Amino acid sequence: MEYGLTEEQEMIRNLARDFARNEIAPAANIYDRTAEFPHDILSKVREVGLINLCIPEEYGGNDLTPIERILVTEELAWGCTGITVAITVINSLAAEPILLAGTNEQKKRYLGMLSEGLGSYCVTEPNAGSDMASISTRARRVGRGFELDGQKTWISNAHEASFFVVFARTDSEAGHQGISAFIVDRKLPGVEVSKKLPKMGQRACDCCEVIFKRVELPPEALLGQEGDGFKLAMRVFDSSRPIIGALGVGLSQRALDESLRFAKGREAFGQSILGFQGVGFKIAEMAMRTQASRLLTYHAAYKNAIGQRNTLEASYAKTFASDTAMWAATEAVQIHGGYGYSEEYPVEKLMRDAKVLQIYEGTNEIQRVIMVRELSK
Repeated sequence: MEYGLTEEQEMIRNLARDFARNEIAPAANIYDRTAEFPHDILSKVREVGLINLCIPEEYGGNDLTPIERILVTEELAWGCTGITVAITVINSLAAEPILLAGTNEQKKRYLGMLSEGLGSYCVTEPNAGSDMASISTRARRVGRGFELDGQKTWISNAHEASFFVVFARTDSEAGHQGISAFIVDRKLPGVEVSKKLPKMGQRACDCCEVIFKRVELPPEALLGQEGDGFKLAMRVFDSSRPIIGALGVGLSQRALDESLRFAKGREAFGQSILGFQGVGFKIAEMAMRTQASRLLTYHAAYKNAIGQRNTLEASYAKTFASDTAMWAATEAVQIHGGYGYSEEYPVEKLMRDAKVLQIYEGTNEIQRVIMVRELSK
């Protein structure tokens, strides 16, 4: 297996790197303070073609390979993970189930909508997070269609989305086999989006509650076959978890770069603090773990790209890279000392942004359950 990049992949990575440094990083603190959606950056990222990465060109996307999506995500995340999630990751998350299970008509309509708008992905509920099989949102058969009732929470980009991919229970007696997926237009009567939920970090990406009150869905709202929702969500995770790994790699690399820059310039006892093992060894460890995270993430994306099942590798990448990001951000604050605790330096934001990487797309505790299950087969 080779990880050498083609000339085209190098160009894509460099484009994303320049965009992160010139557009995202300078604005990151502003959106962190205001918690507003980065509409201006979204407009610019559309202009340079770094959005809708997984969507085929025929539907208005860029049709990048899994490896290329990882490269773009890592570079953009260096600038700000919250902005990156808002402008690229959630659209891909909404698109994946449609790509996997949608009809030609669904793909044309909803993937086409993403060329100018945003979508969202609704799984988590107030009493159902990692245990997706326990969701209580219900889609009841009414004639040929369905009636949707329930509540979702922590739904990213909900405030901005034009449609939602919603997972709901269609058979209360069938456990995880009784879950189905639906595409729900934002403008349908009975769809309500709450105010934005306050968050520790990644504030540029809004999270809201979405409430469905007797929402009438036509039969063509069903995504795939009735009862296939759980299996579809698991397939989406195999693609999305390496993306979370890439977010972690980008954040870890930023923590490393900031720590190295600070340590070179900060002097104590007549020398740069980089020369002290207590600091230098932290930076060496940071570089080593970041590279290990990168390779695990590349490997998970590579298996996905060649059509091999990558459930185990996706969990490895998501878990190790997000744990590394949290560790690296914490060490970056420590290396900066009192300055690291100040909002004037970027590392305190890195520390806040990193935490949720260990939580969403399946907590890292759940990832280890998945690892054990896969290894025992």
